[in-house]
Amino acid sequence: MSKITEVARKKKKPLYEGITIEDIGAEGKALARVGDMVVFTKYAIPGDVVDLQVTKKRKKYQEAFVTTFHKYSKDRVEPFCEHFGICGGCKWQLLPYDKQLLFKQNQVDNQLKRIGKIEIPEIAPILGSEKETFYRNKLEFTFSNKRWLSFEEIENNAEIKDFDALGFHIPGLFDKIITINKCWLQPEPSNEIRNFIYKYAVKNKLEFFDIRAQVGFLRNLIIRTSSTGETMIILSFYREDETARVKLLEAIKTEFPKIKSLLYVINTKGNDTITDQKIELFYGTEYILEEMEGLKFKIGPKSFYQTNSAQAYNLYKVARDFAGLNGTEIVYDLYTGTGTIANFVAKNAKKVIGIEYVPEAIEDAKQNSLLNNIDNTLFFAGDMKLVLDNSFVQQNGQPDVIITDPPRAGMHADVIGAILNISPEKIVYVSCNPATQARDLALLDEIYKVEKIQPVDMFPQTHHVENVVLLVKK
Repeated sequence: MSKITEVARKKKKPLYEGITIEDIGAEGKALARVGDMVVFTKYAIPGDVVDLQVTKKRKKYQEAFVTTFHKYSKDRVEPFCEHFGICGGCKWQLLPYDKQLLFKQNQVDNQLKRIGKIEIPEIAPILGSEKETFYRNKLEFTFSNKRWLSFEEIENNAEIKDFDALGFHIPGLFDKIITINKCWLQPEPSNEIRNFIYKYAVKNKLEFFDIRAQVGFLRNLIIRTSSTGETMIILSFYREDETARVKLLEAIKTEFPKIKSLLYVINTKGNDTITDQKIELFYGTEYILEEMEGLKFKIGPKSFYQTNSAQAYNLYKVARDFAGLNGTEIVYDLYTGTGTIANFVAKNAKKVIGIEYVPEAIEDAKQNSLLNNIDNTLFFAGDMKLVLDNSFVQQNGQPDVIITDPPRAGMHADVIGAILNISPEKIVYVSCNPATQARDLALLDEIYKVEKIQPVDMFPQTHHVENVVLLVKK
């Protein structure tokens, strides 16, 4: 055998045949074992018997894709979305909802024990979402002049004229968009609005964005809906064309006269984010309203609000219950965002101090307090690890309870150090990522023990799970 042939043979990745999927692992991927090797794949569930073509080899695991299904799991259900398997969302449609909840519960248990390596109590049964579809209050769609072409279109070698797309990114391909006909995540009028705008743009020959060449007119569409029945539309344009822009916005206003807020932004940057851009009001108000236990919350185009409104209420009730407030406590709400949790618990506390990095969010939080006649909240904008020093505590009072709801990356080590220094009696840790939460709990284990754990499912049909932990001083 030649050296070249030998090298080629060694580099060839294996094909495993007749492998049974055993479990759900990290990031919601299906897990199988071949000898001592763990193999991860997608679009399979426990009980499936498959052939797996390895694409990545690591020392402790491999990644693969399914080439053949020999037997389907008895738990498998038919995906309800026509875009399943191409669109990057809702990857757990194959699993019945009760099984989704089971694997999310197991995920929390596994990550807290494996990563945190601390003593934990029995985890409470996960709180499932009443709505399994149409539960999101915000979606962002992308315009592209280079849509994803199906394998059938490519194989048929037919002349393709409609390259424009309005929809979601194909996983791993930043410049390819799949046109979405019906999305099952957000209630109407979301689909009606998106499809109307797409058809109008094609009919009127408006230029869809080319992300590689950085040219085009239509860039992004954001639709926000609320539990109060209000709708906000934000259109992002790459360049200004006042005549075309106004005609499109007028057409949307005419077609959907009940929308509460119609805004636009001219974003000439290299990326799609609009948090640093000036957003203009075309029609209606600059916000829509959410409501929770009689409290109203203004949601602007840049506001953060939990994307599952109904489950957000359940999540915040858990956080409030864990805090165990009786009206005498000073509460610090870290990563307060627009002050939703701070305002939600304010009636049960003596004073609530909200801290957030984004100044615009802090202004929203203050407005939400004013809107609800809440006068025992204070909000501060700044870098958490710099704000939480001894002088801040002396000025605002020693907190009895700290509620923290950080982003997916968890808390910075310096923030954890500041919390340990402040040393409140209780910490309520709300997390959208149990893995980074487990890491942080291990650091807090120095003086705190975990007393309660409550997972909450905010995102049906996905592997994502929220988790609330109560820590008390040892």
